[in-house]
Amino acid sequence: MDGRTRDTRWLLSAVLVVQFLVALDMSVVNVALPDMRDDLGFTPGGLQWVVGAYALGFGGLLMLGGRLADLVGGRRLLPAGLVLFGVASLIGGVVSTPGALIAARALQGVGAAAISPVALALITLSFPEGPARSRALGLWGMAGAAGGAVGVLAGGLLTDAAGWRAVMLVNVPIVLFALFAAGRARLPGPRDTVVPGLDIAGALLVTAGMSLLVLGVVRTESHPWGSAQALLPLGAAALLLTAFVLVERRTPRPLLRLGLLAVRPVLGANLFTLLICSGQFASFYFCSLYMQQVLGYGAGATGAAFLPFSAGVVAGSLIATRVVARTGTRALLTLGGLTGAAGLAWYALAATPDGTFLTAILGPSLVASVGIGMSFVPLGTAAVTGVAPGEAGMASGLLSSSRQIGGSLGLAALVTAAASVTGDRTDPAALAEGHRLAYGVGAGLLALGAALAFALLPGRTDTDRVAGAEESRKNSGGDVDPEVSRSTQR
Repeated sequence: MDGRTRDTRWLLSAVLVVQFLVALDMSVVNVALPDMRDDLGFTPGGLQWVVGAYALGFGGLLMLGGRLADLVGGRRLLPAGLVLFGVASLIGGVVSTPGALIAARALQGVGAAAISPVALALITLSFPEGPARSRALGLWGMAGAAGGAVGVLAGGLLTDAAGWRAVMLVNVPIVLFALFAAGRARLPGPRDTVVPGLDIAGALLVTAGMSLLVLGVVRTESHPWGSAQALLPLGAAALLLTAFVLVERRTPRPLLRLGLLAVRPVLGANLFTLLICSGQFASFYFCSLYMQQVLGYGAGATGAAFLPFSAGVVAGSLIATRVVARTGTRALLTLGGLTGAAGLAWYALAATPDGTFLTAILGPSLVASVGIGMSFVPLGTAAVTGVAPGEAGMASGLLSSSRQIGGSLGLAALVTAAASVTGDRTDPAALAEGHRLAYGVGAGLLALGAALAFALLPGRTDTDRVAGAEESRKNSGGDVDPEVSRSTQR
């Protein structure tokens, strides 16, 4: 094995571990929340911030993290973000007050916002266009899908075996391995073609706007959508994000070049991500509640019951990795989205008060998870199709933002939908009725994502690939990577 091949393998190892870690921590704490509440004395309203603080730090800083990936390079940003994530996880595992745990989760979110966009950007910059990049992007998608699924499984098992602190401390050895792998690889620094500089006004506006958006969404879990507690941050977020768009249209070095959204594969990938993450997060959340509140499962049994879901995600990802080069991203996203929608629809029909593991959990889990696993593999490819190398981090930050905001908004909306049916009732029949409605709405969101993917993404013709690259070149006012251009003209 030559030095370049060894460096590439270490780099890919670091990238995959990072993607797995970020996805893991979006779901690993969910099953442990009751134990955290009992041990630290959380109030009912305060407990939601264990999840919300991570979403706030992560979602609020993703666009900034993506642009920093382009400007300072993975060599600096990836290790710094990993160290911050690891330290925050260690602090979270030893704290003794609710406020300290919430602060640790917020710091984890900041670290995640630094390392998540870098992971996808490193693949785009380090692997040439063609089979090698397609395989790497497929593995990247599989790592993210597996991390989210394994998080729910690991959360229950770790909580039962070692207590809730284990779900925080488990990140430390993962971070150490990622740092080791990154140290063995030759991570690229800033590209020579990138002009140093940061859109400070845009960074401040989008960070504040995204943070307020996530804050408003998180508050809807304890306050009605029409309340001042929810409307004020959501309204302020709308104003700040509108100002961000206006600034980005005028600045010569934007944090987000709006022309990226004119590239159909990029637009399609981000809309699909918004919708599928809404349904995916809902399936984790409501399935966990259904098993514990309706079927009477404990934390460990709930975590173990997610094993088929985790296996299905891995199976779907492996299938997609093998066939994506032949079928193309459009066909795979359409099929994956429809399969995932069918699984959630099955949940909606089967999640009754007298449901069984076989009919209400196992069958729907396998169908939904295979579809979701198939979908995440081609997303990375679609999100960077026709994107210039100097904007890889920008496109990565945009995709990560779509994933985070889609999950947060979708989950809040589906929680509200379920509550509209359940009301103040807490009996199993009422809870199951609310869960079924949420599953049904989630199925609709995935089906809509599949339709948008089919409409917006190009097929497998060379003409479509050339058009995508040319469209990006025109919108950016610059040149597409020569390697990409040569590939699209073959």
